Amino acid sequence: MADDPLELERQVCFALAVASRSVIGLYRPLLEPMGLTHPQYLVMLALWQHAPLSVRDLSRLLQLDPGTLSPLLKRLETIGYVDRQRDPADERSLAVTLTGRGRDLRAEAEKIPPAIVARLGLPIEELESLHAALTRVIAATH
Repeated sequence: MADDPLELERQVCFALAVASRSVIGLYRPLLEPMGLTHPQYLVMLALWQHAPLSVRDLSRLLQLDPGTLSPLLKRLETIGYVDRQRDPADERSLAVTLTGRGRDLRAEAEKIPPAIVARLGLPIEELESLHAALTRVIAATH
């Protein structure tokens, strides 16, 4: 069957799933010394760029359900990278801020993107093109 529409290797979902697991796996040895998992790293990236953020805004930014985000934030608070406090203007809203340790961690994290690029061994232009294509795929699914 030359043009089998169900051929595993032709499926976009399969390529995305394998690529995602593979690329995230490259992050693991870089994040472990910082005490971070990849989902926690994504939270920290958002906070380094936008802190303080409400849990609601952080959830929207990361495209994560608040129920998924909550345990990540609790763990980051336990290890001393973030603080969670009720917003005095709206008691229903929880604000997430970086601690001094969380802000300081950014300097170490700045080594991660170039290390990932080096490990992938792909030209930066190709990675930028891939990012743009994936961003279009994400937008098309919403």
